[in-house]
Amino acid sequence: MDARIYDRMRLRRRLMAGGTLVLMALIFVSALVISGQALRGARIDLTENRIYTVSEGTRQIVAGLEEPVSLYLFFSESAAADYPALRTYAQRVRELLQEIAARSGGKVRLEVIDPLPFSEAEDRATAFGLEPVPVGTRGQSLFLGLAGTGATGAETVIPFFQPDKEAFLEYDVAKLIQSLSAAQRPVVGMMSTLSMGPGFDPGTGQVSQGWVIDGELRQLFELRRVERDVDSIDLDIDLLVVVHPKGLSEAATYAIDQFVLGGGRLVVFVDPYAESDPDGLAASLQAQAGGASSDLPRLFEAWGVRYDPGLAVLDAITALQVQASPDGAAVRHPALLGLGSEQFNREDIVTADLQALNFASSGYFDPADGEGLSMEPLVQSSAASAPVDVARLYNLDDPDRLFDDFQPRNRHHALAVRLSGRTRSAFPEHSGRPGHLAESLENANIVLVADTDLLSDRLWVQARNFAGQRVTSAFADNGNFVVNTIDNLLGSDELISVRTRPTSQRPFTVVESLRRMAEDRFRSKERELQAELLETERRLAALQAEAGAGGAMPSGVEEAEVDRFQAQLLQLRRELREVRFQLDADIDALGARLKAINIIGVPLLVTVFALGFAFWRARQRRRAIEGTQ
Repeated sequence: MDARIYDRMRLRRRLMAGGTLVLMALIFVSALVISGQALRGARIDLTENRIYTVSEGTRQIVAGLEEPVSLYLFFSESAAADYPALRTYAQRVRELLQEIAARSGGKVRLEVIDPLPFSEAEDRATAFGLEPVPVGTRGQSLFLGLAGTGATGAETVIPFFQPDKEAFLEYDVAKLIQSLSAAQRPVVGMMSTLSMGPGFDPGTGQVSQGWVIDGELRQLFELRRVERDVDSIDLDIDLLVVVHPKGLSEAATYAIDQFVLGGGRLVVFVDPYAESDPDGLAASLQAQAGGASSDLPRLFEAWGVRYDPGLAVLDAITALQVQASPDGAAVRHPALLGLGSEQFNREDIVTADLQALNFASSGYFDPADGEGLSMEPLVQSSAASAPVDVARLYNLDDPDRLFDDFQPRNRHHALAVRLSGRTRSAFPEHSGRPGHLAESLENANIVLVADTDLLSDRLWVQARNFAGQRVTSAFADNGNFVVNTIDNLLGSDELISVRTRPTSQRPFTVVESLRRMAEDRFRSKERELQAELLETERRLAALQAEAGAGGAMPSGVEEAEVDRFQAQLLQLRRELREVRFQLDADIDALGARLKAINIIGVPLLVTVFALGFAFWRARQRRRAIEGTQ
């Protein structure tokens, strides 16, 4: 073949190959651009509980908007340049808002604004009430907040998106959107003998912000204080919350009775031992029975509810660990209950998706014999529980002593219940009064909770000051439970489905189960050794004290006795250390197995798969060669 023809053919092939590569590159870039525009915002959520997917509740809230709302996300891009974690979280917020706006059909309008220093955008953010956080050494201010406006002129804001509250991100946004669409917030009455709201704290001499749950309710509803001595409940109150009704007057009790019969919704928190009640705490320190308890006996009897304010529930399974003394080991407190999903009613929307609730010295409810309202448990103890005299909780210095003579009943105790149905007045003698209702006009809807301490901050939330703001971080769902209950009784199920979405956090259920089993196995042995150790130390100290007091050297017998006690003391301490070591042995073994699987098992499995695939390919290639011969 002519060399020139060969060179032309080779050049043509090279040009064709180069052109093909250029064409493929153009097709690839075009596909990226087109897919980037066509699939903007599209994601595949492969997480276990689809935590990155907008919930159905948010979609319903957005679909129910009668007028469009405008959202303004203020984020300081330049000020956050040195904070990659904050920039990542800001991107998460932006993507969520963009997805909500994209699914709203134009009802939600989103504008992302970078409020540069000394700009009109910064003035606008400040006018909305967003509070910047100072960052860096040059006095820069960083905004990461959301402002919303409605067609009627309503405004509401999220001052700052806290990264440690990512689990509540969608709920906070959905709550903001719903508040812009609501013409008027529901009125919730609060009758409480506990100081839950803002006020003056005589202990510190400063103004108190009140309990976090009180602030949450004030944000969501029009919260109206109801005095304890009222003789009627205002007709415009949609729902009444009664907390710790200690020594409630007959007039106030009758007012609650008529409120329920007239169709009012009711949530009641009673307690056999309200640890958050200063008066009750003082009474318990003096061992005065009933000083810290609350009850509504007449109403409970009319509703068909049995409740004993002198009994508190102990639970061996859900007992939380506490530090009994600063230098002591953590012990389980059977009256301090850390309730998990197994203790919640999964058929009721209030508790369907809660993860954790903390109760303290809780009572329980039972249906009374005879007629009464239908009772459905919402929260209950485990089967390894039993009621005890509440006086055993007074002046308790060692929670472990509550396990003495503890005999579980092998039954669940209802700590929170829902009552529904028709009922009659608890005050039939008032039938002659003008406007008296002898029976309910419609089905009553009541929720009873046998604990008030679950409302206090210490059992579910940590509050701290951050850049002049009160920052809260919830470690339990107590606040969710309360708000879910009120939302449900008021008829707002959409917001509940958003609030109670699972978080990315997963409890170490296997580890906790192993720990409980180990503690149950070794607790009795540890107590026996501890008691023997204390007795040996006492006798050894007595012998040494006798020898020192007499001023004489101990005799051979006494010396041998001292040596024997010291040897016994060392042996007991050695055995006690071994028992405490065994408490974590199963957990350590589990950790070792997981490490072995991760370090050895997974690479070995991949290697075996790779070798098998290579062997299969070699066989296929050999068969192909043999077939062509």
